[in-house]
Amino acid sequence: MLGSFHDAEDAVQETLLRAWRGFDRFEGRSSVRTWLYRIATRVCLTAADGRERRILPSGIGGPLDDGAAPLAAKRLEVLWLEPIPDHAFAFDPADVVTTRETTRLAFVAALQNLPARQRAALLLRDVVGLSAAEVAGQLDLSTAAVNSALQRARAHIEDGPRSEEVVMSDVDQMLLNEYMTAFENADVPALAALLRHDVELEMPPIPTWFAGRSAVVEFFATRALQGPGRRVVATRANGCPALASYTLQADGTFTAHSVQVLETADGEITHIYAFLDTELFRAFDLPLSLPNASDRARPAGSE
Repeated sequence: MLGSFHDAEDAVQETLLRAWRGFDRFEGRSSVRTWLYRIATRVCLTAADGRERRILPSGIGGPLDDGAAPLAAKRLEVLWLEPIPDHAFAFDPADVVTTRETTRLAFVAALQNLPARQRAALLLRDVVGLSAAEVAGQLDLSTAAVNSALQRARAHIEDGPRSEEVVMSDVDQMLLNEYMTAFENADVPALAALLRHDVELEMPPIPTWFAGRSAVVEFFATRALQGPGRRVVATRANGCPALASYTLQADGTFTAHSVQVLETADGEITHIYAFLDTELFRAFDLPLSLPNASDRARPAGSE
């Protein structure tokens, strides 16, 4: 709904605080679940009211097909979409495919283009699974108004970015492992072999982004994989394989650089989102630095 892990954390806290303070007024005319969703919806609508939508670089302008082209300066004033770690979601095994599809970054980015009430209606109906009448009660609208809002919202999402269905699989894990190895070793040919021909690379808060295997490979070869060294740690975000990247410093330690989310299809990487925001490492329960490079190879128990 909000496109931000940190905003979502704040909204959850505000929801639970309001529920705690107002529980003595809960009359039991609905389930506690429905009551909590109503509070959460109001909190989210208030948070979204008058605020600029969160976007990805692809929401600003078109891609470049030259991986050596100059990068635009970071746009720190822009509200960028943020990834959300998988551990923040309590996946229901019965709905795991739907849940992952509706947390993918392409879908979340498309949602941000909707007015807040349309966004809420779509999520409450198609993701949470409330009936149209229940959604109407959540939003203080008529059922007819909700159905109209849903029709407009679905039409927009159909015309917007779409992503292939994803499930956690051995193929995803294999791709992540191979990508991590190629990235750490600056092995450009190995990395190129993992990318689909129309792969896209976005790097918020840098507005420049690239489309096409040749452009992305050239960017990695001439920029991203240059320098003294890097290490990576596996994670998952928005239902997709992901990794945290660390860069080698002069003292031998590795410091936080980016969180990369990989979208995949048919055994190839279709989209790389590299979030250059070290504040995200807290959300993923990851350290901001890794030990000295020499410590990595030191035998256990050595002095």
